[in-house]
Amino acid sequence: MQKNIEISLFEVVGSPLCVASGDGQKVYDRLESGLKSGHRVVLSFHNVTTLTSAFLNAAIGQLYGTFDSEQIRSLLEVKDIERDDLELLKRVIETAKQYFQDPDKENR
Repeated sequence: MQKNIEISLFEVVGSPLCVASGDGQKVYDRLESGLKSGHRVVLSFHNVTTLTSAFLNAAIGQLYGTFDSEQIRSLLEVKDIERDDLELLKRVIETAKQYFQDPDKENR
């Protein structure tokens, strides 16, 4: 059985503030690597006090441009996330799915 890869947002960012898209990109790079290798990736929101859509778009939203939804659903798990933050994450994911389904639509 494959070992899960756990990524702590707090450790990657080095702060409880997950707000900058640049920090989100660091998380994305780790997520992409884990998912490409076919490992199950567990993303921990433990100790995160502030979360923005800009951060989540960079960290998770852009995954939908590289992987299909089913692959992400089966390999990516989030844990230790507050209810409000989970709602924000769901909105970011829905927006990303729509965007990557038809990326040229935004340029019309």
